[in-house]
Amino acid sequence: MAASKKQHASGVCVTPGGFTVLSLKFQSNSSAKHQMCIKEHRVRSEKNVNRPLDRTLFVLNIPPYCSQSVVKEMFSQFGPVQSVELCEKPGSEPENTGLSKYFTPVPKKCFKVGYIVFKNASSVAAAKAHPFDSPLIVSTEEKPVLTGLKKWIYEYRQSLVKPEALQDAVDEFMNKYDKTKEEEATRLQMEAEQMQEDEEGWVKVTKGGKGVKARPHSEAANMRTLKKEDKKKNRKELLNFYTWQRRDTQKEHIAQLRKKFEEDKQRIALLRAQRKFRPY
Repeated sequence: MAASKKQHASGVCVTPGGFTVLSLKFQSNSSAKHQMCIKEHRVRSEKNVNRPLDRTLFVLNIPPYCSQSVVKEMFSQFGPVQSVELCEKPGSEPENTGLSKYFTPVPKKCFKVGYIVFKNASSVAAAKAHPFDSPLIVSTEEKPVLTGLKKWIYEYRQSLVKPEALQDAVDEFMNKYDKTKEEEATRLQMEAEQMQEDEEGWVKVTKGGKGVKARPHSEAANMRTLKKEDKKKNRKELLNFYTWQRRDTQKEHIAQLRKKFEEDKQRIALLRAQRKFRPY
């Protein structure tokens, strides 16, 4: 069931949700009309700094044949437009993959939502006060919008890539990639030089840049320390783990003490026989 609409005396059509309905015609002599819903963009949790709350108009049900330039031209009658952003669903942001336009997938042909940012806050009120019976025109004589066979031919020509332009885009990407790799290699080399040990195993600690923590040990020193700790841990875990191991260890220790005692007795007896033993 369609939502009910309220017609004001001034000709403005407002829905119960607070949206203002604007009619749209492709050409001035067209009989068919399209309807768009607009509302002032008021979202408390808005994180996009490119959508100021006092100058942004939220638009629903934008037809697929309306590009950013067409939408900007239509709403320019309410005031100077700063930017136009078209999305597939509310709240979403255009993906910035960092790829060239030649490797970016073609956007879907569907009804979209838009965020129109005006330079003046009064333009939002002017758009909301536009009468419903005065439709916006998409294609005018001064700026026509291509349709049919002309549109297909234009889109086909635009889809063809010139080898020179593609080569320039590839060269630019590779130059940025090589520069990033060189910076990474330089950074790793500087870290290796700073962490280099001297002959005695000491590492020279230098004060790094702002926000960089100095590391007093190199990777090799850390690996040696970890190996030593693992050996100690394994020795503690395996030594005298069972009761019989502790019993055998005690017996072996007592036997060594007795053996040493007997050896000391024999040595003392030998010294006495040689009259070299002088206890006092």
